[in-house]
Amino acid sequence: MTQNKQEQKHIVVIGAGAAGLMAAAAAAGQGCRVTVMEKNEKAGKKIYITGKGRCNLTNTCDTEEFFQYVVSNPKFLYSSIYSFDSSAVIDYFESRGCRIKVERGKRAFPVSDHASDVTRTLTDHLREMGVRILYNTEVSGIVTESLPGDPAAEEAGPAKKKKRPVRQTARVTGVLRKDGRTVPCDRVILCTGGCSYPATGSTGQGYEMAAAAGHSLIKPAPSLVPLTVKEEWPIRLQGLSLKNVEVTVFPLETEREEDGHTAGKSAGKSRGKKKSRPVHQEFGEMLFTHFGITGPIILTASCYMDFDRYPGGFRVLLDLKPAIPLQELQERLEREFAAAPGKKLSNALRSLFPARLAQEVALLSGLGEDCPVQTIGKNAIGELAVLIKRIPMTATGTRGFREAIITRGGVRTAEIDPSTMESKIVKGLYMAGEVLDLDARTGGFNLQIAWSTGRLAGLSAAE
Repeated sequence: MTQNKQEQKHIVVIGAGAAGLMAAAAAAGQGCRVTVMEKNEKAGKKIYITGKGRCNLTNTCDTEEFFQYVVSNPKFLYSSIYSFDSSAVIDYFESRGCRIKVERGKRAFPVSDHASDVTRTLTDHLREMGVRILYNTEVSGIVTESLPGDPAAEEAGPAKKKKRPVRQTARVTGVLRKDGRTVPCDRVILCTGGCSYPATGSTGQGYEMAAAAGHSLIKPAPSLVPLTVKEEWPIRLQGLSLKNVEVTVFPLETEREEDGHTAGKSAGKSRGKKKSRPVHQEFGEMLFTHFGITGPIILTASCYMDFDRYPGGFRVLLDLKPAIPLQELQERLEREFAAAPGKKLSNALRSLFPARLAQEVALLSGLGEDCPVQTIGKNAIGELAVLIKRIPMTATGTRGFREAIITRGGVRTAEIDPSTMESKIVKGLYMAGEVLDLDARTGGFNLQIAWSTGRLAGLSAAE
């Protein structure tokens, strides 16, 4: 039975992205009056560019496996993911006319290959349920009042330092629009996203609103983002794509250089230095660019590279032939060099690599691209094989939020109830999606987080 309109709970959703639209749908489905406030001129602006415009909206891996692909705080997501997993997401869209297909890597896309169909499905659903979406409407703050008996209200003044509250000390009463108007409401769901792709409206304003409401933040940083490198040779290879290669990433400040190319030179320096463990290893495709490196395995590696913690950067070791063991690779080089003694090194390496890469490998070896292979001894061939398996690059930073697919960091999950997505500090304030300290690898996992946390926040706010 539908509630009388005056008795309906009024829920304001801030942000019409993936999490916000799903939260609004869930809350409206429970009979609440829902208003979505979106600063942009349309909904789902970031959805339109995901998956290169095709929208990789989820990943159909087993739910237990899903959490392996979540980089930050996977346990926080148990309630939301298990209650609305990838199969439920696909059912939601297909039941509303948006057919879904599954491609390589269990990545799900709309059959039309148009991200706009995903957004349209959501906005059509909201329209059918009477949800009001206010476009070009920016929210500047969340209005709260202290709860009765709130110790914080008895503080002598704002200068007095307060301990982090362990219970809710305030409650939502409304939101403040940028035009100065206060909109009263019973619940607020904050779904403003992170800082990545700021042209889509993700400027980090949600972090400011959360902080003003009493929440603390893990410093936001770009993730799933291309990397800049110190060396010049990757720049010379710009445009070259490599398949079936592997990268291993080490923090540079504590790394003991062990690649065969530099081991002899650095042995004295690294003696006594603690050997670091790799922060990540990934197999697949990559691309050289005018600034450094990108591509699937590089974007994924960036999730594990904290440049604030390691300002000196990271050593990225590139294995050009991960399927061939070192000894077998050395023996292959020996056979090929013996079979064509008159060849120059760069030409001989073309049986293994594209011409430009063969030239750079020859130069990196120190032998020179014009070195006749019959003059290369067994030890030198062994060192060349080691180089091919461990070519070093120095990642100095990222391309920033403008090119980052997602944001790492955000509102501390310890301050949010994972079973409801409600703030533990402000009663009636819920959060979902990228505004929280949640991030995952590429492949549809981040959008699944948005759908699941958004839906749980909407249902919980409506209770």
